[in-house]
Parts: sequence; C-alpha cells; structure tokens
Amino acid sequence: MHAVSHSIRTRQLERIRWARAFGKAIREATDEFVDLVGEEIGKPRYETVATEILPLVASCKWHARHAARILKPRKIGGTPWWLFGQRHTLHHVPLGRIAIIATWNYPVQLLGIQMVQALVAGNDVTVKPSEHAGRTQQLLLKLARDAGLSSDALNWTEATREAGAALLAEHDFDHVVFTGSTRIGRRIAEGCATSLTASTLELSGHDSAFIFDDADVRLAAKGIWAALCNNAGQTCMAPRRALVQRSVYREFCDTLIPLAAAAQPRRLVLEGEAEHIEKLVREATDLGGRTATGVLEHSDGGAIRPVAVLDCPSNAKLTHGDYFGPAIAVMPFDDLDEAMAMHRAGGQHLATSIYTRSNARVDTMLERLDSSTVTINDTLVPTGHPGAAIAGHGLSGWGASRGRRGLEAMTRPMHITRTPLRLRLPVEPPSDRALKGLERMIGIPAQSNERTTPGVGHAQEESRSTT
Repeated sequence: MHAVSHSIRTRQLERIRWARAFGKAIREATDEFVDLVGEEIGKPRYETVATEILPLVASCKWHARHAARILKPRKIGGTPWWLFGQRHTLHHVPLGRIAIIATWNYPVQLLGIQMVQALVAGNDVTVKPSEHAGRTQQLLLKLARDAGLSSDALNWTEATREAGAALLAEHDFDHVVFTGSTRIGRRIAEGCATSLTASTLELSGHDSAFIFDDADVRLAAKGIWAALCNNAGQTCMAPRRALVQRSVYREFCDTLIPLAAAAQPRRLVLEGEAEHIEKLVREATDLGGRTATGVLEHSDGGAIRPVAVLDCPSNAKLTHGDYFGPAIAVMPFDDLDEAMAMHRAGGQHLATSIYTRSNARVDTMLERLDSSTVTINDTLVPTGHPGAAIAGHGLSGWGASRGRRGLEAMTRPMHITRTPLRLRLPVEPPSDRALKGLERMIGIPAQSNERTTPGVGHAQEESRSTT
C-alpha cells in the first residue's frame, strides 16, 4: 500500500478505536446530560435517554463495527481488456478540515453523530456549539476530546450566534456541516458558494403522515401523536399534517381526542414560536377547523400544549407546516390523488409516514413522494437506525449524514491506478493496419475503417483521434 494511503488508513483505524471509547464515555455521563439537557432544552429524562443517549451510543457502536470495512481501499473490478495489466483501486481520503455548526433541538445526538462521522473518516473538526445548548455541547465536546483526541483533531468556538459567522468568515474549511432552519441554511450555502466550499445542510421538513382505510387506525393515531409530542414537536422529521382516508377519519379523530386532552404544556426554545403556533391554530379554527380538545389553547410564557386541528381547512396556513412545535393539521381525503395534492401543498418534505397493510399501495406511492425517509406503520422512531442515511433535498437541504452514505460523504474518492512497466499499451499512435484490427475488435462497422485517407499525416491524426 502507498505510504500516503497507509497513513490515512492508520489514522482512520485510530479514530474507530476512539469511537468505542467515546460511546462508553457518553453512557457514563448520562446523568450529567439529563440534567443539562433538562435545564437548557426542557426535555424530561426519558426523552434525553431515548432520543439523545441511545442513538448516539448506537452510532458509536455501528461505526466501530462497520467503518473499517466501509473506508477500506477496494479494488475496482471490470477492467476492460484494453487496460490489461493495470490495477485500479478506490480510496476514501479525508476531506481535511470540517466545520460543524451545531443545532440545539437534539444537542447530544445530532452533534455527536456528525462528529463521529467526520472524525472517524480521518478529518479535523471545529465545532460551533449552539447558543441554546452551550453547556450540554461543551460537555459533549470535552468527553470527545478526553476519549483520545488532540486539540488539532477537535476544537470548538464559543457558543454564540456571532461565533458562527466569524468561524466561516475567518477560516478556510474543506466542508461545512449545518443543521437548522432553511432560512439560515440559505445563508450558509451562499457563504460557501463564494469559495466553492462543499456543505451538508440538514434543514427542516414540513411533512405528512398518510393513514389509509386498511391501517391499524388506533396505532397510527398513537404513533403520530407520540412523534408530535416528542421533544415538544421541535423535530425536523415530525409530521405537520395527518392525512386520513375518510372511511376511518372518525375513528382516527376519536383516538386522538383523549391523547390531546391528556397532553401537558411544553416549553419551546425559540422565542415567539409558541405565540406563532397559537396564531396559526386560531386562524385554522376561524376558517372552520376545530381543536381536538374543543378549546383554543393559549401559549403561556413560551409554553404551549400540543394541539391537533381536526377538519383543518386546506387554505389554513397551519397546513403548510412552517412552524417548529407541537401542532398538527388533521385532514380527510377520499382517494390517493387528493391525498398527494394535499401532501405536495406543504412543499418541503423530509420524512413521510404511511400507515397501511398494503405493500402494493406503498409501492405506488414511493415514486410520488419527495421525501428521502419513508416510515411504514411507524413515525419518527425508525429514523434512529445508525446505519440509515438522512439526506434532504430541495428546501430540506442537501448532502447525507448517518450510515454508510454519511460516512463516505466525509471523504473524497481517490482513484489510484498502477500500470506495469512492461506489460502495457504502447504510447505511440497505431499503424493503419493495427488501427483497423482494433476497430474490428471493438465492433466498428467495416465501412467506417475503409475511408480514403489523403495522406500519412492525416491518417496518423485520425488514428490518434480514434484511439
């Protein structure tokens, strides 16, 4: 193996061992994370354990088990006969210096997995922690470094809004990873475009859950409501619309009503977001919708009770999903075309849920969905699989994270060929006779190689061009 490749491979294997140690450190610091996440984001213990610690530890284990094989140089097969004697290999070379601008809604899981993938691939990483979860992410970063990284391999800025802009303006990076709103994502993309810096943008989705007449309707209602309430609805892959086939619409609503009545208010992190959702819900009810509880919930100091608007009119702004909190529009449909029209009206798709017993129905829908993640008979929970990639497109971002695709995205492919000194193609232009023989072997029609050549020089030029 080439010396450079050997050096890269050694570093990647060292980082894989680091991932094991990092996962252990995360488990041992669970109580500290529970306290910090609760103080900064308002998550209860079970949410921190189930949606932060568990997925990150699983990702560390997954990379420790699979990353070496994924990043290993591999032979490129299928070498054509006219490249006889050559050996072709594909190597995964680290991108170099990676900037990660961290998000706050899953401060341990999302930043942790992004760091694991960038570092295991062999890169050096600089993190800008979120201003809303600074202490939580400071602990995460300290544990990562103490698990066996140098300050060159991992460093970080202050957890301020200004630090993010300064980071990209004052330093050159080979790749930028950002998770957050589409509005800020546009700014990141514009800044990266001026220097042609590649980026991964994990932006929000305004997606749908489909409930068909053959579904387990009670399961669907409970699964969708749980996804809505998880993290106080501050999840980019949480559904914004529940589209229910009319024949089971009543049953779905009847199941949802007691769940909504039992829900407790949750504090939202973004200032003014609770009031924004309250305004959208009020507009939807003014247009003819009704809340599942029968009352119009009021925000209180940034807190709001999870709310479902039944019979939500299609012209209500709530159906667009442009908010970040625990609210959902519930709408009936008669056929698939009507449901798809309602789904597409949202315009920003990332993760779609389908509740049905029919595999054929799912198959007919897949090509019509714009989402990169589709969960069948479940919502949100399956997206925690450490080997499954999350890849937005359009207004939901670009690039991949998690799984094999996310790990490979933190590298650049390098194609290396080795040609023997003796057994190789001649570099000189072929003679006319040799060229005609070559054309016969390729299968070029005979009339093409029987054309009249005006001179030796011209013939040589044509031979060179054909070769």
